[in-house]
Amino acid sequence: MLTILDRAGRMCEPVSRRELLQAGGAGLLGLSLPRVLAAENNLPAHRGRARSVIFLFLFGGPSQLETFDMKPRAPSTIRGPFQPIASRTPGLMICEHLPHLARMSDKFCVLRTLTHTFNDHSGGGHYIQTGKRWHIPIGGGFDATPSDWPSMGSVVEFLNQRRHGPGSLPRYAVVPNYLGRLEQAGQYRRPGEYAGWLGRACNPLTTTVNKRNLQDNPYWRPCSDEELTFQIEGSAPPSEVTLDRVRNRQSLLEQFDSERRLLDGMRRPGELDRFRQRALALVTSQQTRRALDIRREPDRIRNSYGRHLFGQATLMARRLIEAGVRFVTVHYEAIDGYSWDSHLHSHDVKNHLLPTFDQALAALLTDLDQRGLLSETLVVALGEMGRTPMGNPQGGRGHWSTLFPAVLAGAGIRGGTVYGASDKDAAYPVDHPTTPEDLAATIYDALGIDPEMRLQDALGRPVPVVEGGRAVRAIFG
Repeated sequence: MLTILDRAGRMCEPVSRRELLQAGGAGLLGLSLPRVLAAENNLPAHRGRARSVIFLFLFGGPSQLETFDMKPRAPSTIRGPFQPIASRTPGLMICEHLPHLARMSDKFCVLRTLTHTFNDHSGGGHYIQTGKRWHIPIGGGFDATPSDWPSMGSVVEFLNQRRHGPGSLPRYAVVPNYLGRLEQAGQYRRPGEYAGWLGRACNPLTTTVNKRNLQDNPYWRPCSDEELTFQIEGSAPPSEVTLDRVRNRQSLLEQFDSERRLLDGMRRPGELDRFRQRALALVTSQQTRRALDIRREPDRIRNSYGRHLFGQATLMARRLIEAGVRFVTVHYEAIDGYSWDSHLHSHDVKNHLLPTFDQALAALLTDLDQRGLLSETLVVALGEMGRTPMGNPQGGRGHWSTLFPAVLAGAGIRGGTVYGASDKDAAYPVDHPTTPEDLAATIYDALGIDPEMRLQDALGRPVPVVEGGRAVRAIFG
């Protein structure tokens, strides 16, 4: 099956209110027309060690006390039910349910002291993926808006379009779903991964993988190849669409466009042509089709990542960077209460979340290393917040954004190290507090993008891509 679509309209630059109609319900091409606007800056080439970034986003907030900042001497109400195990990093005790990562901790750095005050899932997700506080106050909304700050991946896309022009495969991708798609029956489109005021031309190519029912969580259960289609997000046609049928529909689409322009009084008639050309290049690209066909991977590799959705999505990220994508975000999102947002109990964390994360990240680092890609690929794994030091009577923990860890590897990161320390309860940093602005500056710096580089916002004002952040260069060798 081949389906090609793009982002939702509210993320997009305005052309007209009826722009990019999806013809015939399934779309005249089986697609909505994707991005192809020009950018203004060349990609800087200073200090960068990373050719690409794989950003594993554990949405919901993994507990620091159940992962990389365990406090075995704290009272039981704080330390929790899990035991620490030794790692290959001096002084680093890791949760017993992360054994693969403990055995290879010499490959990564644990940054223990991420901290911010936006104690909210949507706002925290925006903050972590953009390096900018969300303009919506806590409790004021849950969905992305066109006024959001552009994600790091969108800035990478923007700069690469200017340097290389639009290609058949974008430089920024999100797998396996947009954040919120499987959450509460698709109720949310969480902010943070989009281009916001930078314009929809820089939104990610996003795949979709469905779940079986409202209670299903494919992120950790075994998934069949029939489920792992990694279709590009949008309104899929009801049946298979061949490439010949796509090409044969071009003339019909051209007629539709011509009539629609007359009706709409379109002020920029060439723009729709560019969108359609970009869409057709994407849908007919053999490079895209090969990259998204995970069945091409040997069973041995696929099994090492885990046949669950998070593992296969992480493997897909590796395939995409090999194909030329520069920034891939892998979401491990919330599924109707079964998530890293573990308020009630630790059973899912113990039995599902930690084991699948452990397996997939360990396999990714091993795979990248064996392929000679780890030296040029920055891997970042984290949530948008941590959990309260004090557990609750139900065995869970609440939201806690003032301290949480991140794992960073590759692209010159000094493995076998820990950066920053927390207090005795894993509540606050005691040294090297690191903000989302600092994290964004670090990622941009690793990519060779000056964090102080300025872009024009929606009002034409020059603004830095990161405001107030400083790259944490001490974690690099």
